[in-house]
Amino acid sequence: MHNRCPPQRQVDGLNRHHWWRDAVIYQVYVRSFLDSTGDGIGDLAGVRAGLPYLKKLGVDGIWLSPFYPSPQHDHGYDVADYCDVDPLFGDLAEFDLLVGAARRLGVKVLLDIVPNHCSSEHPWFREALRDGPGSPARARFHFADGRGPDGDEPPNNWHAMFGGPAWSRVTEADGRPGQWYLHMFTPEQPDWNWREPEVAAEFDRVLRFWLDRGVDGFRIDVAAGLFKHPELPDSDDPEADARTRDSVNPLAWNQPEVHDVWRRWRSICEEYTERDGCERLLVGEVSVPTAREHARYVRSDELHQAFFFDLLSASWDADVFQKVISEAMQDIAGTGSTVTWVLNNHDQVRTVTRYGEPATEGSGLGAARARAAALLMLALPGAAYIYQGEELGLPEVVDLPDDVLTDPIFRRTGSRARIRDGCRVPLPWSGQASPFGFTPGAESAKPWLPQPEYFAEYATDRALADTRSFWHLYRDGLQLRAALPQLGEGTLRWLDAPPGVLAFTRGDDLVCAVNFGTAPTPAPVSGTPLLASGPCPPGVLSGSTAAWWIRT
Repeated sequence: MHNRCPPQRQVDGLNRHHWWRDAVIYQVYVRSFLDSTGDGIGDLAGVRAGLPYLKKLGVDGIWLSPFYPSPQHDHGYDVADYCDVDPLFGDLAEFDLLVGAARRLGVKVLLDIVPNHCSSEHPWFREALRDGPGSPARARFHFADGRGPDGDEPPNNWHAMFGGPAWSRVTEADGRPGQWYLHMFTPEQPDWNWREPEVAAEFDRVLRFWLDRGVDGFRIDVAAGLFKHPELPDSDDPEADARTRDSVNPLAWNQPEVHDVWRRWRSICEEYTERDGCERLLVGEVSVPTAREHARYVRSDELHQAFFFDLLSASWDADVFQKVISEAMQDIAGTGSTVTWVLNNHDQVRTVTRYGEPATEGSGLGAARARAAALLMLALPGAAYIYQGEELGLPEVVDLPDDVLTDPIFRRTGSRARIRDGCRVPLPWSGQASPFGFTPGAESAKPWLPQPEYFAEYATDRALADTRSFWHLYRDGLQLRAALPQLGEGTLRWLDAPPGVLAFTRGDDLVCAVNFGTAPTPAPVSGTPLLASGPCPPGVLSGSTAAWWIRT
């Protein structure tokens, strides 16, 4: 039987039992990872089949996107039952098999928990519709009377992040237009009212249900959400969330009471940690204005970690990257936590495309920058999260036809500008034509989103066979990160470098440098790099390239 908590490597002379502090976690978008049934949708059995691949890559754990029963209006982020598995993805028995297989391989399992909102098909919301105004069932959500003489105007002027008003009006049991309910994303995702104690107690039950089944922690969706201003007043900029597609409305997000929830959840995790000495992790999706505000979420009695999105959103510029990294190290690491670095996820344009690469190619500037960014991220102190397909260098699929798009942002706005389907196209595993081994059966089998022909160039079998591939760069970086005590947790010291070059040391002798320009420049260390994202002759740091050296 695999030991749940293997010994941790030595860092700065201390035995760190906090496995999460420098862990590398792989985000599995379940419906797009690997399909075991032939229905074109990835599932938990597919994740289990892919575990040896992920173990070979070298990650410490996986984060599973929501697989709970759901009408799938937002691909599982509209949860109808928090304590079961949607038949699309398997069942609880298959989930238990997955956890057991992961444990035998030494791979941690994190679940995606969605506490800000649920599905409009959740039994409690159906009960609220049935029981009517003033009922205890409605107190679990944000129901309010409308404004205007007939109550036909929303209770306030807020707009939803995915477009349109943040309020929908219900038809009461007698058939008359009734109250309105709040939904900061879509009408199919009513927001919970966390000022109602019954809601907090229900989520305590949910956490314990999955912890009892052996999970190692939770990624918390919209972790700066949950509480709204108690008076639900009008906003000075009601369309800010929709315009930025971010948690900007200060009346709807980042309310002070949310920190009490994370203290409560931390205490539950600590209870399980005390049973076997292995820490259960809480990592939050925290979108707040500054690194200093971000740091409030990772104080010693709240979340263990929170994703630091500023690196993801940073423009490709050495000064910008240095500023972002320095602020994170000062404000977040200063709390005693570690920074949780991320370059991509299921809501963002893939790095190869974001850094300037045409969608149908992978060998140019965008790919070179994405490789360099990966090596930079893996050299930074703290934890790192890798979105599935990054290790293959997958570009964003930008030309999906309108009739296959499923993102509710497109359904609600009609705009393709910020849709997320392009980064969610199912992974290519093998072969020369779709479904590229993603789904079993004949080549006529159709994945839930169509894969472009050029995905053949990115299939995992080809990536594993090519030592110059993205996959080998990630694998080599992860192996060195695990083997070298200078990497992972610890400190960082900036080095003097030419304009357009970022250079720093980890420990006394490991140097990482990134050339953000396109022309070669003298390397900060003589000799051959230990690892480089592109060709790097001794004494030279090529353009759009990152490299690691051991300084002797």
